[in-house]
Amino acid sequence: MKPGSRMETIYLNDYCTDGIIKEKDFKEKLFSKNWSKFKGKTVLIKGCADIPIPTWAYMMLSIVLAQHCKKILFGEPCSAITLHNTTKDLTNS
Repeated sequence: MKPGSRMETIYLNDYCTDGIIKEKDFKEKLFSKNWSKFKGKTVLIKGCADIPIPTWAYMMLSIVLAQHCKKILFGEPCSAITLHNTTKDLTNS
């Protein structure tokens, strides 16, 4: 990561209702959030949570984030996996 740039971290525990991820509540929280603070940034979706996270929650979050940030990582900062990267030049592949 470039000096001076910051990685934002999203914790899916923040999207829990009564200790679990409920689809209706998750969607409401997801679509009511102001995502502008992630514009042009690298975002890490934290890999571990205190509760089981359904696969669809990661997918929905990634779809929303891809519209705003330049790079989405998943996992832990020391070994994150890139899910989305708009900084690569794919035209010469």
